[in-house]
Amino acid sequence: MQEIKIPELAESITEGTIAEWLVKEGDKVEKGDAIVELETDKVNVEVNSEFSGVIAEITSNEGEDVSVGDIIGKLDENGEAGASSGKEESKTEEADKNEEAPKEEPKQEASEKNKQEAAPEQSNGDVIASPAARKRARELGIDLSEVQTRDPLGRVRPDDVNAHKNAPKKESAPSKPEKKEEQPKSEKTEFDKPVERVKMTRRRQTIAKNLVEVQHNTAMLTTFNEVDMTSVMELRKQRKDKFLEKNGVKLGFMSFFAKAVVGALKEFPLLNAEIQGNELVIKKFYDIGIAVSTDDGLVVPVVRDADRKDFAGIEQDIVDLGTKARDNKLSLNDLQGGSFTITNGGTFGSMMSTPILNAPQVGILGMHNIIKRPIAMPDDSIEVRPMMYIALSYDHRIVDGKEAVQFLVRIKEMLEDPYDLLLEG
Repeated sequence: MQEIKIPELAESITEGTIAEWLVKEGDKVEKGDAIVELETDKVNVEVNSEFSGVIAEITSNEGEDVSVGDIIGKLDENGEAGASSGKEESKTEEADKNEEAPKEEPKQEASEKNKQEAAPEQSNGDVIASPAARKRARELGIDLSEVQTRDPLGRVRPDDVNAHKNAPKKESAPSKPEKKEEQPKSEKTEFDKPVERVKMTRRRQTIAKNLVEVQHNTAMLTTFNEVDMTSVMELRKQRKDKFLEKNGVKLGFMSFFAKAVVGALKEFPLLNAEIQGNELVIKKFYDIGIAVSTDDGLVVPVVRDADRKDFAGIEQDIVDLGTKARDNKLSLNDLQGGSFTITNGGTFGSMMSTPILNAPQVGILGMHNIIKRPIAMPDDSIEVRPMMYIALSYDHRIVDGKEAVQFLVRIKEMLEDPYDLLLEG
């Protein structure tokens, strides 16, 4: 019989939650077969069997939290498929015995009662008491550690329990119940009207924890600007069909923003840095995280080397990563090592927001909905233009306001003249 254990997953992952058992007791598996799906802080991971055989027992159910090295089941290398687990067999045998000998039950109960009364005193921690005294204490709801005994050896008898019950209460006695009333400082709140309690997924708990840590551990500020999206939209309209035909992927807005971000990061490198102790680590690579919304929460897969990719390469990566995110197929490598993040609340209709940093990064760009608004032109005429508010949240510990504003202005300039981006890209 082999134990099914949670293996080493990755350097940064030590625990998870059992999302789904892919097999059941009695199933035959081969070495290397996926047997359980584990939900971790970042991604879902399939645990493979280290042996061939039959699943004999599952000891950890779906929804339970487990750590690396925990035993979650047993596998019988010599078992046959469809065989019941030892636990189920023992339960069946026990049930059969009980059915065969129902007449012996009264004798057994009587003998157990006699044994209990005649049994020597049992010890539970520092309290020594007879079984009869323990039974009486349970009936009366009395803590044996509070019962005073007249036995010179300190043994608690039923008479001592009864005496404790009938004894007048001391003035200090109510202190314990009062503590119980004060103690409900738990997070749970009872409601008079119907509610539904749903356990947070591990990923949602991690997202919540990380967001609070960012708010506490960074000096986060947000600056805003607006972009006239006329040129980008016209360029997309002119090139989208040829682009799709040539590259097999649509020309979206995100590739324009990714290219603009890379260009601005080269001019303002502190926004492509992070703090480690008392040092600034200025990154000379441009791995851009693209926030993707999934049913389990927001994840940020990374487009690697965005500075070396053309528009088609960036768009293809975004499509591939988005599909993997929604199918829970992202790997740890897809999520680690980003240097800057872009998030698009505009897909859900957001007009303006203050995005929260994706630690340890020190900058995140927020895109928003495109809305037609009347705009005063350089010749003082009024035109209706497709406008987008953009937001940059940054860590003021290493990025000054001047740099942040200039960074956002540079992105605005490149997006309003996207032909330069195409030439550079």
